[in-house]
Amino acid sequence: MMLNRDEFVAYEGGCHCGAVRFRVLVNNHQVDDCNCSICSKKGFLHLIIRREQFTLLQGEDVLKTYKFNTEVAQHKFCGICGIHSFYIPRSHPDSIDVNVRCLDGNVIDNFQIVPFDGINWEENIHKLKRG
Repeated sequence: MMLNRDEFVAYEGGCHCGAVRFRVLVNNHQVDDCNCSICSKKGFLHLIIRREQFTLLQGEDVLKTYKFNTEVAQHKFCGICGIHSFYIPRSHPDSIDVNVRCLDGNVIDNFQIVPFDGINWEENIHKLKRG
C-alpha cells in the first residue's frame, strides 16, 4: 500500500532488545536498498529524513558509534543487542537515516524500495533523493 507523498505518517521503531526507541515522521515512502559492503551485511533499507522528523525516545545512553573510511558517517547501534536501527549518513550528514526494517509492525509494504549501487558510491551518490 503506497501512501500519499504529501501526508506525514508517524512510525515508531527501535532495536531488537527495546533499549533504543525512536519516532519518525515520514512523507516520502521511498527507501534505498544499497549494495555496498556495510549496508548489504546489515540488511539496511535507507529512509533518509530531516533531523526534525526524528525523535530519539530512549536509549541514548546505550548507543555506540562505528566510523570507517572517511569517518563522516556515524553508524549508530545498540550496545546491548547490536542492532543498527539508524545512523547519520555520509551522503546527508545533516539528516538521519533510519532502517525501515527496524520500524514497528509490518509496514515495509508502505514503502517503495529502490536499488542503489553503493558499490560505486562516488558515481551514484547524486541519485539519492530525500523527503
